Amino acid sequence: MDLTYLAALPSSEFQQRRQRLLAQLADNSALIVFSAQEKQRNADSHYPFRQDSYFWYLTGFNEPDSALLLLKHDGESQSAVFLRPSDPLLETWNGRRLGVDNAPTALNVDQAYSIEQIGSELPRLLSGSTALYHADDLQRWGDQIVRDSLRYAREHQRQGLNAPPQLNDWRPLLDEMRLFKSEYEVALLQQAGQISALAHLRAMQQARPNRYEYELESEMLHEFNRHGARFAAYNSIVAGGENACILHYTENDQLLKDGELVLIDAGCEFAMYAGDITRTFPVNGQFSPAQRAVYEVVLKAQKRAIELLVPGASIYQVNREVLKIKVTGLIELGILHGEVEQLIADKAYLPFYMHGLGHWLGLDVHDVGHYGENRDRTLAVGMVLTVEPGLYLSRNSEIPAPYQGIGVRIEDNILITEYGNKVLTSAAPKEIDEIEIIMQKK
Repeated sequence: MDLTYLAALPSSEFQQRRQRLLAQLADNSALIVFSAQEKQRNADSHYPFRQDSYFWYLTGFNEPDSALLLLKHDGESQSAVFLRPSDPLLETWNGRRLGVDNAPTALNVDQAYSIEQIGSELPRLLSGSTALYHADDLQRWGDQIVRDSLRYAREHQRQGLNAPPQLNDWRPLLDEMRLFKSEYEVALLQQAGQISALAHLRAMQQARPNRYEYELESEMLHEFNRHGARFAAYNSIVAGGENACILHYTENDQLLKDGELVLIDAGCEFAMYAGDITRTFPVNGQFSPAQRAVYEVVLKAQKRAIELLVPGASIYQVNREVLKIKVTGLIELGILHGEVEQLIADKAYLPFYMHGLGHWLGLDVHDVGHYGENRDRTLAVGMVLTVEPGLYLSRNSEIPAPYQGIGVRIEDNILITEYGNKVLTSAAPKEIDEIEIIMQKK
């Protein structure tokens, strides 16, 4: 499948983001964003490099040891990037670099400098600004550069340098921008969702008793790679049986047993954007009566939540409806006893449903953006979020024996639209009959 037409955003997208950000800055100010650095795995081996999401959002540049500087003086703006210089010997060993000479055209910026010059150039470029926007504690190597540059400027006032007297955090500005997805971003998120859905379908087709959890994980990673998504967006959860009651179970090393469910929470990263899907299905392809009963409660809650997550609603409001469905279901199963509203007020559901209904999705699987107090922010067109109710009935719970050890979560990704919402992951089966038919046919 040729997805090259989707695998990169046009440079104009990044330039427009920078312009929108500059428009929000105070006049006579500067803003600096640092890239990620390579991280050592062990000895002389490194983890695969993954760019800092903020830096990528503004540049589309996928090299470490880089920085973006935006300047706004007297209503005029300038942009500069610091990056690794070309080095034929190192590039022979470790891969190509963009280089200083190519950067202005390739990244659509005004100036480019070697990262080795940042210590001398940054104090000069910041001089005259009354405010500096910088996110402290995000990239520690960048924090040190900023501190050194400000100190150098203060120590060389006689030479005409001065340090910006005010420091501001740019995260509130960028978090709000990233919360609302552009048309291009929606296309990438939809593709990430589609590839992730195909991987879940493959896992259902390949599941059977006495395979290991990691074997299903490998099937999913194969499907990710086959469609141009080289990496998972997060550590995949493949949890057989009671392992599904551990929310962030990632050992994935246990045998899948006949008669048990397996919960898979996994999504690919496609062109830097995340998919995030959870599906729960029987290892042997047939839901038991108890498994079916629990699953139906979660599915009913999830489908109702998707109906309600529309412009003008909030995650908090919708989760209240989800709680009513779940608590009613738990009463019908004999797991909870009492009146629905009182049980909700007492939070009697917490041992069985202890996480939120969903989260923002984008460049990060738990993407940035303010939720409001108690997640009561009004949903608006362009937001993308997950919808993931679950029930987790541990063997240690004092509940009827047939339900002990059952964990179910169903998760989809939705885009808030002017017409309501659009499910980006609908290709992943979740109806009981559909799952059983797929698994029987293999």
